Amino acid sequence: MYARTSATTATALLGVTLMLPGAATASAAPAAATAVSVPAAASGSPLVIAHRGASAYAPENTLAAVERAGELGIDWVENDVQRTKDGTLVVIHDDTLGRTTDVEQVFPGRAPWKVKDFTAAEIARLDAGSWFGARWAGERVPTLKQYLDAVEANNQKLLLEIKAPEQYPGIEQDILRVLCQEGWLDTAHVQDKLVIQSFGADSIRTVHQRRPGITTGFLGAPAVAELPAYAAFTDQINPSYTSLTAGYVAAVHRLKGPQGKPLTVSTWTVNDAAGAVRARDLGVDGIITDKPDVVRDAVG
Repeated sequence: MYARTSATTATALLGVTLMLPGAATASAAPAAATAVSVPAAASGSPLVIAHRGASAYAPENTLAAVERAGELGIDWVENDVQRTKDGTLVVIHDDTLGRTTDVEQVFPGRAPWKVKDFTAAEIARLDAGSWFGARWAGERVPTLKQYLDAVEANNQKLLLEIKAPEQYPGIEQDILRVLCQEGWLDTAHVQDKLVIQSFGADSIRTVHQRRPGITTGFLGAPAVAELPAYAAFTDQINPSYTSLTAGYVAAVHRLKGPQGKPLTVSTWTVNDAAGAVRARDLGVDGIITDKPDVVRDAVG
């Protein structure tokens, strides 16, 4: 996870008027306002969220990373969603395939190896585990459906990040459609098991407008003066840990989001005990981490 949207860009996005598609969108993911409980820290301990799965211990964003988080007893996992050339949603962080797969060997003439330039069948051929270690050779880039199935099988909860939405027009509708098809937009999931976040303010506002009951999060740290505008469409402000202060967390908590609940804060990426304790003491509601066991043991 890393910042993709500058403060200036994010501010500009707040002024964009969204043009929503018509009946086809509505039928794919009907808007239905539902009063929900925004996920927040329990008994003063922040939620521990496994970043791209337990990504310190298994290849990020793979089913192996989901499984490892489950083995560690971690309820929440985070992932990144993008779209292939032929419209399939896949779980991968970078918008290129080179860092975490063997795409350069399998498709040597296809630089710069953008996710959006490959079909789902082509991406399914790639090894997404060997880069992390030989024991994970043969791990694949999962589709969103496969990832949802794995999270559901582990009785886990999902913080889903819409990655680079500017590259995938309409991806919000596609994500909502798959979530609906897989049963993730029923009351139980929407109330307690799903958050959708993005660095794209406009993308998050689209999700909120189409499904007001879904808990949403904005990745970044808008200026305090801008927070009320974000509170109109997002339930969480999720900033980087490196610049976090107690004053900023308190400013976020003073506002109520579109669900009528106080805004919450999940910070990223904290991987050591001292950082986890500091984040907890700053008052955050969630900590996103590659090492969820380390953070859990420090703050729990």
